[in-house]
This record gives sequence, structure tokens and C-alpha cells, in this order.
Amino acid sequence: MPFQGNHSMVQEFILLGLSQAREVQIFLFVLFLVFYSLILPANILVIVTIQSDPHLSAPMYFFLANLAFLDICYCSVTPPKMLVDFFSTRKTISYEGCLAQIFFLHWLGGSEIVLLIAMAIDRYMAICHPLRYSSLITRAVCCLLVLASWFVGFVHSIIQIALLIPLPFCGPNELDSFFCDITQIVKLACTDTYILQYIMFFNSGLSIVICFILLLISYGVLLVKVRTGSGQGKSKAASTCLTHIIIVFVMFGPAIYIYCRPFQEFPLDKVMAVFHMVVFPLMNPMIYTLRNKEIKQAIMKLQVQSCPCNIPVFICYLQ
Repeated sequence: MPFQGNHSMVQEFILLGLSQAREVQIFLFVLFLVFYSLILPANILVIVTIQSDPHLSAPMYFFLANLAFLDICYCSVTPPKMLVDFFSTRKTISYEGCLAQIFFLHWLGGSEIVLLIAMAIDRYMAICHPLRYSSLITRAVCCLLVLASWFVGFVHSIIQIALLIPLPFCGPNELDSFFCDITQIVKLACTDTYILQYIMFFNSGLSIVICFILLLISYGVLLVKVRTGSGQGKSKAASTCLTHIIIVFVMFGPAIYIYCRPFQEFPLDKVMAVFHMVVFPLMNPMIYTLRNKEIKQAIMKLQVQSCPCNIPVFICYLQ
């Protein structure tokens, strides 16, 4: 029994999942398994391509490889258990396992947000201070920004866990979801969590909104500067900024829906959770790849080197 004495009496939580219908569960299992099996190796391919091609040594690609790595880690927290639970008659997760899920989700999610801010700083320096860019955004600076993103995400997650551990859970233990998160757990506590919900809102929801607005403003300013400026890389810089804006909307949209409102159930909660936890994180690097000519050329080059038989590269990696 975790946290003996004046703490939790609940040893496990029951996950109700996405659906109770057996046919729907099998369909979702096949759908998510196919998606996960295709997109996950594609993200690994992005990392391998960036690391192996010397032409992709710019800070922007360094950050992109780290974003892909964070997304892979993020999507390894809940989807594997979700796939297993589709074949379980009783879907449960231990109290400690639930806290672990929350810890890693918020650690990795917070790190991604800070990494997106670092990528915005990189684009600002490249567009507004091109002559000083190479001397200011060095590999050491890039590594420090990535480490800072991991550290800030860790601190954010520790705060969430520190707020959850003292809560007593002595009765209901059903979560109407396929994973554990603060919006679900807090409602099951055997105490008044009204003030706690506001604290968590400021720690998660408000910080997400502030970062979202700041990123949109920064990229909006950069787009205006690019459009009104002159230079050979004008169209490329504009395309890069637009790609970053797309990623900001893709990542922050579901997060704002989940964390920037009262901890109550809404009809689209499970749908948005699936997009937030499974679909969108794995698609982020793919959006960059599809809109980046250099990465596409590097992947084709890697395909020719690794598989001269002209079989698609992701199939070659499976051989």
C-alpha cells in the first residue's frame, strides 16, 4: 500500500480506455499500431539523417533532431501501455505507475515547449543578426539551450508531482481515460482541491498560453521582417518561420484545450488526448521534413547510400 498512514489507500487506478466495445478496441489497436510502426521509425530516420549528413550541421537541424528525440520519448510513455490495454479485460495502473506517467509526460512536454522557444531564438538570431549568428549560436550554446529545456521541464514536472503526492485517495479510482494525468487524478482525491486546481492551472495552463502567445508574436514579427527585407534567403526564411508556426499550433492547440480550463469532463477530451499524446508529437518532425528541401535531399542521399536497390529507405532499415 503506497504512502502508508495519512496518505493514499488506493493501490491502483482503473483506466476505462477509449471505448468499451470490443470491435472498436480492435480497430483502434490496428490503427494506432500501424501509425506508431510507420511514424516512429520515420522520426528515427530524421535523427539519423541529421546526424550523418555534414550539410545538416546548422543549429536549426540540431534542434530539430532533439525535438524528434523528445517526441519519440514522449510517445513512449503512454501509447505502449494503451496498445496492451486494448487486449486487457481489466485495464489498471498502479499508484506509483500513475505518478510516473504524469512525471514523464510533464517533464518531456515541458522540455518540448522550452525547446520550441530555443528554436525561435535561433531563428531570430539568424534573421535579425545574420552577420553575428555563427559567432553567437555556437554548438556549445545549442547544447546549453537543449540542457536548459530538459532542466526546466524537469522542474515543472517535479512541481506537479510535489502537489499530487500529499493528496489522499481513499475512494473512487476510475479514470475515464487511457492514461494518467493531473486533470483526471485531482478529481479523485478525497479532499477539497479547488485551490490546488488553480495552482496547477498557473503551473501548466497559464504557462502554456503565455509561451504560445510569445511564440506567435515572435514568429509574426520575424515574418514581417522577412517579407519587408531583401536577400537571397528571403523565401527560405519565410518558409522556415511558417513551418515553426504550424508546429506551434499543432503542439499547443490540444495542450491549451486540456490544461487551460477547469478540471471537468468535456465530450472531446479523449479525442484531444489521443492527438496530444500520440498523433501530433510524432508528426512534428515530419512536418519539418516535408517542408525542408535540405532534409529531403539528405534522406534521398542516405537512401541511395544505404539501399542502392531503390527500395524505400524505411524498408531498408527494417531489413
